[in-house]
Amino acid sequence: MSDYMVRAIAAGGNVRAFAARTTGAVEEARRRHDTWPTATAALGRALTGTLLLSATLKDRNESVTLRVEGDGPLGGITCDADEQGNGRGYVRNPHVDLALNAQGKLDVGGAVGKGYLHVTRQLALEGTYTGTSELISGELGEDLAYYLTKSEQTPSAVALGVRVGPNGSAVAAGGYMIQLLPATSEAEREQLEANIRAMTAVSLALEEGMTPEQILGSVLAGLDYKILEKRELRFACRCSRERALGALISLPQEDLEAMIAEGKDGELTCQFCGEVYQFTIPELMAERQRKNE
Repeated sequence: MSDYMVRAIAAGGNVRAFAARTTGAVEEARRRHDTWPTATAALGRALTGTLLLSATLKDRNESVTLRVEGDGPLGGITCDADEQGNGRGYVRNPHVDLALNAQGKLDVGGAVGKGYLHVTRQLALEGTYTGTSELISGELGEDLAYYLTKSEQTPSAVALGVRVGPNGSAVAAGGYMIQLLPATSEAEREQLEANIRAMTAVSLALEEGMTPEQILGSVLAGLDYKILEKRELRFACRCSRERALGALISLPQEDLEAMIAEGKDGELTCQFCGEVYQFTIPELMAERQRKNE
């Protein structure tokens, strides 16, 4: 099953709702970065949250970046996504797997620790801006909802989930995001709260075969809602061999000279996707000469 997200409105446009299945993207991130189970769950939640945020972008050149800077053993998570549904991300320390927490679940909160969540939006007209809020639990869904409510003044509910199988692979991943506009009535708020309390864990719902449309149907039950868009999602990186060569050539002249003098081939690894780019000495010398012309 492919990854995708649906966008809906409810309560006469006063409620915005998004739900996504991201299993393929999360598994691709796990495979590329060789993450261990707790790190897989944390990176998968962050990547899913970033993809949900990307649904609010309006222009194909816009993007959103989510950074989690906690004091836990993960050391931090960085993800970004664009308006086209392309997401990527990495965790600083991928080989983290903690004991299950008191609820018998992967201890994402313990792995993330205390710290801050940063969201940077690169917008076509408004430019770039970054908002920050404290991590209130490290579970990331709650943290993102807190950020949206406090830093962007948009009361929100966010659920993010990743199910990791016995072999360590991501078998189900996804989430939903509900945002309330000021005109939402008290009765509508209470209905949404009751629906969310009644919902099973989003990763379990996806593992049992629920679609993003069905998840929104449960969360928005009792409200008049309409699905506006279905958007494909994927793990995709913007790195390239050309960009990697440009990064190597941009090294200080003395470092590049030393590399060439020692006869070392150039190598660069993309943090976001783990792709390794290698360049021979003749390639580096030719590019240096072209740059100096």
